[in-house]
Amino acid sequence: MIYHLLDFLHGHKILYINPFQYETVRAGAALVFSLLFSLAIGNRVIAMLRALKAGQPIRKITIAVAPDLAEMHGKKAGTPTMGGILIIASLLGAVFLFCDLTNPLVWLLILVTFGFGTLGFLDDYLKITKKNADGLSAKKKIIGQVVLGLFVGAYLYFMGGTSVMKVEYTYLEGGQRFGPFEGYGYVLVPFFKWIYPKIGIFFILYTILLLVATSNAVNLTDGLDGLCIGIMTIVALSFTILTYIAASASLSTYLMLPHVPKADDVVVFMGALIGACLGFFWFNAYPADMFMGDTGSLSLGGIIGTVALICKQEVLLGIIGGIFVIECLSVIIQVTSFKLFKRRVFLMSPLHHHYEKKGMTEAKIIARFWIVSILMALIGLSTLKLR
Repeated sequence: MIYHLLDFLHGHKILYINPFQYETVRAGAALVFSLLFSLAIGNRVIAMLRALKAGQPIRKITIAVAPDLAEMHGKKAGTPTMGGILIIASLLGAVFLFCDLTNPLVWLLILVTFGFGTLGFLDDYLKITKKNADGLSAKKKIIGQVVLGLFVGAYLYFMGGTSVMKVEYTYLEGGQRFGPFEGYGYVLVPFFKWIYPKIGIFFILYTILLLVATSNAVNLTDGLDGLCIGIMTIVALSFTILTYIAASASLSTYLMLPHVPKADDVVVFMGALIGACLGFFWFNAYPADMFMGDTGSLSLGGIIGTVALICKQEVLLGIIGGIFVIECLSVIIQVTSFKLFKRRVFLMSPLHHHYEKKGMTEAKIIARFWIVSILMALIGLSTLKLR
């Protein structure tokens, strides 16, 4: 709204200077606004969740993945959950104020936020009302994620030509052509400038698998106070840089990457996301005053997966978001090993619970996972030049 107001005033010569025409200025303003908005309403959200008795139930049964989790986290039972409402509210508030609402990619991300957030909200609501940790059945959750992934994949594949510019680059040393890139039916491989396999219509299936995996991986990482939101802030900052490069014709050409002309407002969206994450972290830091719940974790996973697809760096997401990948793999390995051999590879999964079982304090696990996440983000960003 502010963007459109200032653009109108500038266009009619009422305002002669309009710094909000630059996505970096708007991204900074969106970050500050979403952060301050979160801090302003955070305590009210916690009070509301307490009044609604929206406390987190702790699993009290022994299963292959997390045997007797109540033994470790029983004291956290009753902490308000569904804090993802705060993340989504502060994020979208900044988006509506500072983004160009005529940009189709902004609306795609808004729909992804609402879609995955609603799916997570239903899961949290069932957990609270049923007073158990099961919530929405795995089958129904997967179906919802698949439908959302199908929508995102189909939109980008069939409409992506309006958002991605066809680009050709000349490799000066050998005079070879790099590209062209057109639409979304290909995959960019980190480290290799010449490898970008075209997958055509299978891009839709690729998108479904990516968004299902990403949203579930972020959800699995949300197990310790501040762990998931801290890592997500690091990943979001990294993808703000990647999106800015994709939106810039000069930078994308220099780094031999696809140029996404309409990604400038995705940069603003990412600025708002970072601010929302920092604002939520204020209340989620150890010991947490509230948890994000599936409302937050599924929406965050869906957002970051979609942004990676938009800027064509979805493979790089596996490096930058490496902690999410590791956490997810630890669960897959644990479940597979238990079902096939009746043996556990880890003391408990996801991986952060394994270290808890080994006696490491929660604060130390969180700090070390953040450090590893920062290193992975630096490695991922370094591939841009190493290509």
